[in-house]
Amino acid sequence: MNANDVIFAFGLTLLAGLSTGIGSLLGFLSRKFNPKFLAGALGFSGGVMIYVSFVEIFSKAEESLAQAYGAKQGTAFTVLAFFAGIALIALIDHLIPSFENPHEIKNIQGLGKPSATGKSRLIRMGLFSALAIAIHNFPEGLATFMAAMANPTLGISIAVAIAIHNIPEGLAVSVPIFYATQSRTKAFVLSFLSGLSEPIGALLGYFLLRTVFSDVVFGIIFAGVAGIMVYISLDELLPTAEEYGEHHIAIWGLVIGMFVMALSLFLFV
Repeated sequence: MNANDVIFAFGLTLLAGLSTGIGSLLGFLSRKFNPKFLAGALGFSGGVMIYVSFVEIFSKAEESLAQAYGAKQGTAFTVLAFFAGIALIALIDHLIPSFENPHEIKNIQGLGKPSATGKSRLIRMGLFSALAIAIHNFPEGLATFMAAMANPTLGISIAVAIAIHNIPEGLAVSVPIFYATQSRTKAFVLSFLSGLSEPIGALLGYFLLRTVFSDVVFGIIFAGVAGIMVYISLDELLPTAEEYGEHHIAIWGLVIGMFVMALSLFLFV
């Protein structure tokens, strides 16, 4: 692993993770913000991640494993690792209580004045959302890092998609904290810091894998990353996009995201 490649991949992962701060700012400016735009952006993000998972990441994983085990066995291991990635992120989702799930856009302006009990509950909600995001985003950090290590252009595309995906998460943390404490600073800082789990995931992945890195390890991790990204897109991004926009906005965002990713792969990868 080249040191410059590692620094570049980590920088992308850090920027993607800290985009939760953008979600926090949008919560404060929500009167002027059109949720349909975010719906289209989330659909776009889902399109990028689905296309690149099946067309680029899965195929690269299969190629690496086929070199080690032969075509048939390599494909079998790729498929198993793909579904193992889905199982991992699905388990993480299952362990996070649905009412604390961070993929829900909230509006500061629409809330009434909370009671003392309500403030306590809102603070708890914000803290639990931050914890949920930290757990949930850990494998996403590894996904972004691995993609950037394999191909810088691919890494940039995935980092942008993950950054868009993190915007609603920042809202989920900042809104209840702000409303309970009336402190924009506390709400923003906690929301901003909750995204640090992504670069932490990248760092841990690097230190755990660098001594055993090989074509086999790369193939298994990459196939798992493809599964994680497909699950995130289908279970989180597209449902959230439809909830806050319209069906056709989400679908056109998805199609445009796929087209942009296909074009970038054709031109730059």
